[in-house]
Amino acid sequence: MEREIRNLETPLSELRAVPESRDVTGYGIVFNKRSKDLGGFIEIILPSAVEGVIPQSDVLALLNHDINRGILARSTRGKGSLKLETDPRGVKYSFTAPKTALGDEVIEGIKRGDIRTSSFAFNVSKGGESWERSSGYAVRTISKFAALYDVSMVYREAYPDTTVALRSLQEFEKKKSVTDNMTPHQKEIYHTHQMYKDGYTLRNGKWIKFK
Repeated sequence: MEREIRNLETPLSELRAVPESRDVTGYGIVFNKRSKDLGGFIEIILPSAVEGVIPQSDVLALLNHDINRGILARSTRGKGSLKLETDPRGVKYSFTAPKTALGDEVIEGIKRGDIRTSSFAFNVSKGGESWERSSGYAVRTISKFAALYDVSMVYREAYPDTTVALRSLQEFEKKKSVTDNMTPHQKEIYHTHQMYKDGYTLRNGKWIKFK
């Protein structure tokens, strides 16, 4: 699966270095918050997106998503030097910066205000997203991640990697154009066909993905 990268707007990340220590905290993911325009669409991440994902992921804490610089901390299946906690606001990360050149750079950069925000890398499970049109925008709602790969402190918000999402948007627009002139009954039949085609089965009124 291809990875996607998203940046948090600076105030949302709450990135800070704890005084008189080498501890760093911040938010990597914020729930139920509409993103800024990501190049043709906006995005919302639901709390359900991370359920059961952290215990199955190998997540690195990096600077600018650059593993070649070294790692700051690591969470492997929920354990390790990188602590990832889910609360009603989102996914909060914390770690003690290592006594290395990279660790020193991050601590000093945060304290000086040079490093201001966070970013994370992920991919979405098949069937873990939905699209709709709202107020003229295409809105992507993520309900399930397949995996998280890293949380990064970044000097500057880079343009997010939205290649995967834009392909998904194109597919949504294609399907939408097919159903625009259908009656409600025809749309229901079409939707049912697509769900079976994507590997789902209907049990007790709920769509369940075949493993």
